[in-house]
Amino acid sequence: MNKLTVVTGGSQGIGRCIAERFAREGFDIVTCARKRAPLEAMKEQMEKTFGNQVFIHTADMAEREQTKSFTHFVLALNRPIDVLVNNAGFYVPGKLTEEPEGTLEQMLAGNVFSAYYTTRGLAGHFKSRKAGHIFNICSVASIRAYVNGGSYGVAKFALLGFSKTLREELKDFNIRVTSILPGATKTSSWDGVDVEEGRFMKPEDVAEMVYAAYAVSPRSVVEEVLIRPLLGDI
Repeated sequence: MNKLTVVTGGSQGIGRCIAERFAREGFDIVTCARKRAPLEAMKEQMEKTFGNQVFIHTADMAEREQTKSFTHFVLALNRPIDVLVNNAGFYVPGKLTEEPEGTLEQMLAGNVFSAYYTTRGLAGHFKSRKAGHIFNICSVASIRAYVNGGSYGVAKFALLGFSKTLREELKDFNIRVTSILPGATKTSSWDGVDVEEGRFMKPEDVAEMVYAAYAVSPRSVVEEVLIRPLLGDI
C-alpha cells in the first residue's frame, strides 16, 4: 500500500504543487478545496499522470464544522497517514486600523483555525502510530510585519506560534513538525498585481523544500524553512 499525504487547500497553487511532488514519489493524496470542479480535474489528471490514488473532499476550511468533516473523511479511509500539510489559507490586504470589521476573524479562521482543527482532528491518529510529519505553511509574514499586511500578518504570526508549540508537544511521540515560510510566490493570490513574474518564486520550489524536509533521516527534523525570492521580498 502506498504512503498517504494529506494536503489542505490542494487544488491549486502551493498546495497543488506539494500534492504533485509527493505523488511523484508514490504517495496517495487526500485533499480538499471549496469548489468541487477543480478537485475533480486534479484527481483525474494526477491519477493519470502518477498512477496513484487521489481522494477529494469539498470543504471550506475556514468553517470549523467543514474542517471537522474533512478530518472525518480522512480517518474514514482507514489508512495510515504519513504526512499532513496544513496549507489552506488566504490573504486580504489592508491596514489593521482601516480594514473592515470582521477581517481579523476571517484571517484567523482561514489561516490558523483551519490548521488547528485539522491537526486536532488527526493528532490522535499520529500519536497512536508514534510516527508522522506535519507541515504548516506559514509565510515570511510570520516573522516580518509589513504595511498593508493587516490581519493576515497577525494570523501568520499566530500560525508560526501554533507550529512551534506543536513541535514541542509532539516530539516525544516521534512526530516531526516543520514550519514553511515562503516569500512572494506566483499563485492566484497575486493576480492583477503589476510585478514582473521573475520577481516571484515558483510554487514548485516551495514544494521541493517541503519534500526535502520530509526526506531527511527520521533522526532529524527541519524545524523551519525560510524561502525568499532571489531579489528579496516584494
